[in-house]
Amino acid sequence: MPIVPLRPLLEASNKYKFAHGAFNVNAVAQAEAVIEVHEMFRSGAILQAADLANGFMGGRKDFMNATLEDKKIGAKRIADAVRKIGEHSKIPIVIHLDHGKDFDSVKAAIDNGFTSVMIDGSHLPYDENVELTREVVKYAHPKGVSVEGELGVLAGVEDHVFSETSTYTNPMKVCDFFRKTGVDCLAISYGTMHGASKGKNAKLRKEIAIASMENLRHEGIFGALVSHGSSTVPRYIVEEINNLDGDIQNAYGISVKELMSVIPLGIGKINVDTDIRLAVTRNIREYFLNNPSKQKSDSIGGIWTIMDNNKSAFDPRVYLTPIMDTVLTGNEPDSDVSDITDCIRRGVKEVVGTLIVNFGSVGYAPKIENVSLEEMIKRYKG
Repeated sequence: MPIVPLRPLLEASNKYKFAHGAFNVNAVAQAEAVIEVHEMFRSGAILQAADLANGFMGGRKDFMNATLEDKKIGAKRIADAVRKIGEHSKIPIVIHLDHGKDFDSVKAAIDNGFTSVMIDGSHLPYDENVELTREVVKYAHPKGVSVEGELGVLAGVEDHVFSETSTYTNPMKVCDFFRKTGVDCLAISYGTMHGASKGKNAKLRKEIAIASMENLRHEGIFGALVSHGSSTVPRYIVEEINNLDGDIQNAYGISVKELMSVIPLGIGKINVDTDIRLAVTRNIREYFLNNPSKQKSDSIGGIWTIMDNNKSAFDPRVYLTPIMDTVLTGNEPDSDVSDITDCIRRGVKEVVGTLIVNFGSVGYAPKIENVSLEEMIKRYKG
C-alpha cells in the first residue's frame, strides 16, 4: 500500500471511535520498528518527524541549530526510508511533520515527501495563527497533503517548543478556526504537557474536547482533535533506568486511563515521543551494563561514554551520534552496532505495541480507505 495522507485515518477514527497513536521517529531503525508492530496489530500507522528531527536526519548532530537545508535533506531521507520500508505493507502509513515551526519548514517537508504536516501557530495571536495555518493549507491540499493546526498553548519543552504555562483551547473558537483555515485536524490544549515531567496525577480538561466536538458536529464541520504532549512516561521504565545508573527525576506522564477516557470524546490522534526515548534508553543502558566489554567497543563505545557522562539524558539523538551513519541509513557495519539497533527496535515495539492496544486501533487497518495523494487532491478540490 502506498504512503497515504492523514485524512482517511482521521475519518476512520472519527467513525469507529478509536484513536491512532502518532509516534515520533529519529532513526531508520525506529521507523522500521514502528511499521512492523503496526503491521502485526493490523493498525494504520502514523510516523512523525518533528521539525528539528528532520534537521537531525539531515546529518546535523547539533540539531537544535539545524538550518532549513538540513531539514530538507532530513525530510527526504526519512520520507524515502519510510516509503522503502512500507513499500509492500498491507497497512496505510502516514509520514507526518510534527510541530512545523514556520511555512518554510512545512514546505520543506511537503516538497520532500511528507503526506501530512502540522503547522504550529499556537504561539501567535489568533488572527495570525489563522493566517499562517491557512497559507499552509493552501500549499498542502493541492498536493493531497493533510494539515494539522494547533489552538491553545501546551506547557513544557519539546525541541524548539517551549512554554512555562498552558493556555487552554477556547472551544468557542474551534469552528471558526476550522472554517477559516480548512485544516483536517486540530491539536488542542486541555491539560497535556510536552516533555517527561507533566506533574503527578495529571487530569485532562475533558469538557474542552466535548465542547469542541459538539460545536463541530452542530455546525456540520468534519474535524478530528489531536492530543499533543501525551506520553504516558511508564513508571516501570523510569525506575529501571534509574536502577541502571541513570538519573531520571520528576518524570510523570498522562495516565493511560486518562487518555483512553478522552478517545470517545473526539480525540482521534495521540502524539507519543518521550515513552519511546525512555524505552530505548533503558534497553541500551541495560545492554552496556550487562556487557561491560562493549563499553570500550571501537564502534559503539562512544555511546556509553556520552550516556555515562550524562546520566539524565534519555533523548537518543544526544547519545547515538557515534553511530550517525546507522541512524541515518539503517546500515549496520558490525555486530556491535546491530546489538544497539536491536535495543532500539525492541524499545520502540514495547511502547508502540502497548499503546496501539490501549488506543483501540487494533484491527482497523482494513477499514481505513486507501486514498492516494492523487485521489486526495481531487477530494480537496471538491
